[in-house]
Amino acid sequence: MYSYRRVSLMSAIAVAGLATTLAVTPAFAATAPLSQPKVVAHFDVTAGQQPENIAVEPDGSADLTFNAAHQIAHVSPSGKVTILATLPEPSTGTAELTGIARASDGTLYVNYKAGALSGVWRLRPGGTPVQFAALPDVAFLNGLALDASTNALYATDSSEGGVWKISLKTGQVSLWATGDEFEPGTGPTAAGFGSNGIKVHGGVVWVSNTDQGTLTRVPIRSDGTAGTPTTADSGLVGIDDFAFTGAGDTVLAALNYPNQVVLVQPDGTHTTVLTGADGLDGPTSVAVLGTAVYVPSAAYFTQADPNLLRACISR
Repeated sequence: MYSYRRVSLMSAIAVAGLATTLAVTPAFAATAPLSQPKVVAHFDVTAGQQPENIAVEPDGSADLTFNAAHQIAHVSPSGKVTILATLPEPSTGTAELTGIARASDGTLYVNYKAGALSGVWRLRPGGTPVQFAALPDVAFLNGLALDASTNALYATDSSEGGVWKISLKTGQVSLWATGDEFEPGTGPTAAGFGSNGIKVHGGVVWVSNTDQGTLTRVPIRSDGTAGTPTTADSGLVGIDDFAFTGAGDTVLAALNYPNQVVLVQPDGTHTTVLTGADGLDGPTSVAVLGTAVYVPSAAYFTQADPNLLRACISR
């Protein structure tokens, strides 16, 4: 999950030669175990409706963050789009809405990068958004994950690297994990985005690093502190956010500027399963519910067809 409006990132992509011509009409070219890709909703790019992150409801509907519009949107299973909330404008500077996580009672938490208003905001069902935890000094709040077992939220800082922990009970904020694994890269194609997507899975916090092209595992110790980070996978150029396909450690990862979704096996095998031929236009995140896979595309590079794609995964 990250904004691609930065000139530095666009320059990095040009240097890397990774820009591609993106198709927006599904051609049903998905690779097994994915099948039947279909764009279920198209969004208005002129209104800033470029989806950054996703949380899926039990009924198969989806909640999205629209980055530039700083809106939380709901997409029904049939593709109907409803704006649930618009977060307030900061008094100065720009605003970007990034990560989203859903609690079991339907409460939504989102990361808001907006100067003095920066932090985690909460939206209860039928309510209005309120700031839950202030993080005005965090450079670039990005990915967000909720862990019911530790009663906490975990958020990434893409600019400085690292993972923040926010207590769901008190709203207390603490820097949970730091290290080279989370920092932006320094090479000629580095775009200034380190830790990005984040998930809690199997008692472990998993973090993607866009510049480094890695997935990192951080065990949650019994006292709630961070264990030693280890690299679970590498070579994932342009990785944004990701999701697990089930109980194991197999991952579906959104590679934004390569315009792909790849299946990452625990042994390190990578298989491209979705491309622009299926309707992708700069995928930013992935969600899995049962046999359904959801992929929002933000179209940051093309400014053409921000959308939500749904596909099936075989078990």
